[in-house]
Amino acid sequence: MNIHEYQARQLLAQNGVAVPAGEVCASAGAAQQAAEQILAQGHKRIVIKAQIHAGGRGKGTFKSGFQGGVQVCQTAGDVYEKAKAMLGHVLVTKQTGPDGRLVSKVLVVAAPGIQKEFYCAVLLDRAAARPMVMASTEGGVEIEEVAARHPEKILKVTVDPSLGLMPFQGRKLAAALGLKGDLIAAGAKMFGGLYKTWRECDASVVEINPLCLVTGPDGKESLMAVDAKMSLDDNALYRHPNLQAMRDLAEEAPLEIEAGKHNLNYIKLDGNIACLVNGAGLAMATMDLIQHCGGEPANFLDVGGGASREQVTAAFKIILSDAHVKGILVNIFGGIMDCNIIATGIVAAVRETGLQLPLVVRLEGNNVAAGKQTLAQSGVAIITGDSMADAAEKVVKAVGK
Repeated sequence: MNIHEYQARQLLAQNGVAVPAGEVCASAGAAQQAAEQILAQGHKRIVIKAQIHAGGRGKGTFKSGFQGGVQVCQTAGDVYEKAKAMLGHVLVTKQTGPDGRLVSKVLVVAAPGIQKEFYCAVLLDRAAARPMVMASTEGGVEIEEVAARHPEKILKVTVDPSLGLMPFQGRKLAAALGLKGDLIAAGAKMFGGLYKTWRECDASVVEINPLCLVTGPDGKESLMAVDAKMSLDDNALYRHPNLQAMRDLAEEAPLEIEAGKHNLNYIKLDGNIACLVNGAGLAMATMDLIQHCGGEPANFLDVGGGASREQVTAAFKIILSDAHVKGILVNIFGGIMDCNIIATGIVAAVRETGLQLPLVVRLEGNNVAAGKQTLAQSGVAIITGDSMADAAEKVVKAVGK
């Protein structure tokens, strides 16, 4: 589950990571008031940021024609105008796709005097099966670009989960960023707070980009998280009702939300051949085969190892809600799954939805004979596939007619 920048800021601040003074606002008037309070504290500039679950906001374009979802202002009046241009409008970035995202909140924060920008993050190193803290002197740049151009500038520290991030590791990371004097201790504290946030929230990744060396109104240097991104592990959310409350359904695809209600794993893609498969690995292989045969998958849909007839019907309804779908491939390998239950669900779904699109079904495994007999005696129009490759070829051919 992704959360907004302003929510990530709150969680980091609770764990001792410094963030710029600011407030999240849902109206232009509230944004102006927040700006007035920030200016009264002695700050000279203010940043207003559109809050959506996507990167590239600063270079994004609103469908209204307004440029940039991140703006620097010097007056409260300018903040009001910028907020008015953002709120209630759709922002398109390189990560949102052409449909963009509707901006319903903006973050109004003090713009610190930035001396240098860094990058840091905590995530799970799956190869080592341990947490990993990353840091780089190349802040303000997408880490993928840094990894491609200057991999030597990314420092990685593996953490023993039974011990947590040790103070010496925090100091090592701070020194690697070129910090000196009292800033070494400040950096170690910041890395400790970053790791604590990741661990206590059961996060998949916590990223600060940029982490900045800033000069405050008093001229003192300090470290501050100027931007933050955070993704949470869905499987651990039951332990965190406070984090569940941060979920913004408006930022999620409606079909994915509906799938979640039926315990289905669904991700919409850009193709026109829908997939209904049991098992994530089999689903990935099915999508690969569709592409290999010249087609384009319209979705990833995993019904799991023990789907019911009702779940299969719900899956079909979700698939048919996508107007781009021109054909459906059902690929089931019955281990725990009973192929006849799937077959019964397919027949019921076809009848209930009045399906008119080409439907190719491949069944194999547990109780497959009964499943195939159910399909054969159903009287509904179903194309059977003898193998995965055969099924993929048939659905691509059917859609291509």
